[in-house]
Amino acid sequence: MSLQGKLALITGCSGGIGQATALAFAIRGCSIAVHYHSAREVAEDLVTGLRKLHGVRAHAFQADMGEYDSVRTMHAAVVDTLGHPDILFNNAGTTGTVVGKRGDIENVTLEDFEQTWKVNTGSSFLLTQLCIPHMVTQKYGRVVFCSSVAAGIGGVVGPHYASSKSAMHGLVHWLAMRYAKEGITCNAIAPALIEDTTMMANPSDEIRNMIPIGRLGKPHEVASVVETLVTNEYLTNKIMVVDGGLSPSAF
Repeated sequence: MSLQGKLALITGCSGGIGQATALAFAIRGCSIAVHYHSAREVAEDLVTGLRKLHGVRAHAFQADMGEYDSVRTMHAAVVDTLGHPDILFNNAGTTGTVVGKRGDIENVTLEDFEQTWKVNTGSSFLLTQLCIPHMVTQKYGRVVFCSSVAAGIGGVVGPHYASSKSAMHGLVHWLAMRYAKEGITCNAIAPALIEDTTMMANPSDEIRNMIPIGRLGKPHEVASVVETLVTNEYLTNKIMVVDGGLSPSAF
């Protein structure tokens, strides 16, 4: 399905997965609202590159995903500048304090737990809430959440991170069932151990050895799955795991 003339809002677009997805969409003619938090130069460089593709509009928008008012302001600016998003990729996230697989739960403060949930889950919920009414009006919409394999197996960060990601799956299932007849699909990807991302900036040998195929994943390999989720009209209510064989099946 062509994405020509569509607009995608991609949060965390200055990171590896966000950038790769923006490029994959733009090659199909999709305009991109590039969200960033602090990496303004990276975001502006991405915008410059996207605008070189024929017919693609692109603009960078700053927001702190840990502040709901900042998220609301960013969404309003996107609508004002580029129009209402047809596609929402809730990609931005944070690990919070990393306690590891053998850490203790008391090493995660309640403040860190709440902030991790706010960035990963709360702001994704809020943006979805802001975008869906227009999607319903036009009888077309694509919503994708960036979860993690940690949602299904616990992961290597900690309980705050894993639980914030698994909460997305409940959102996906409710949204997909509620809005399927409105022309809106809702899915999630659950990647693991992807290079060129903040989370995997310096992976240990132990982490590398966890991956059955023997290497870290690449952002474009995740982006290709997101691309499938937004171009396949029959694919909804799914969690797509992209983890190099780490988990035996979807969850």
